[in-house]
Amino acid sequence: MGRIDDRLEELGLELPAPFSPPPGIEFSFDLVTVSGSTAYVSGHGPVDGTEVLVAGKVGDSVSVEEAASAARLTGLSILTSLREALGDLDRVTRWVKALGLVNCAPGFNATPPVINGFSDLIIEIWGESGRHARSAIGAAELPFDMAVEVEAIVEIDGRGGDSW
Repeated sequence: MGRIDDRLEELGLELPAPFSPPPGIEFSFDLVTVSGSTAYVSGHGPVDGTEVLVAGKVGDSVSVEEAASAARLTGLSILTSLREALGDLDRVTRWVKALGLVNCAPGFNATPPVINGFSDLIIEIWGESGRHARSAIGAAELPFDMAVEVEAIVEIDGRGGDSW
């Protein structure tokens, strides 16, 4: 096990099953694309395989606390995809940027505390290398009615090349 796997175990965190589209829907994109020393992570939600774990509008059927927990679960889903693409989470050397989208009820604008669930998780695992630039945007709708969606950009080391 690597350093990040050890940290996940120390924190009592388990990664969910890899994200896959629901039956009848096909993706025409990659969940992670590597270019040089950068990995670009497509939008992920709080999912375990095909199951959306937290759905609904934040500020209506989903509280800020539930949504922050959903953002944390989204971070774990992203880690699953990064592990699948890179083979080893220790290859992630720096978190650069995150874009968080919140499925907002009309009038809800407290998006930063929601996406803190994601950011806090990444910093908890990677320490200072997990600090990143970030945007937290409100959206009228998100795919599959997910409460949150997060995409990210990370720096990686060059082990394994760019053959993904």
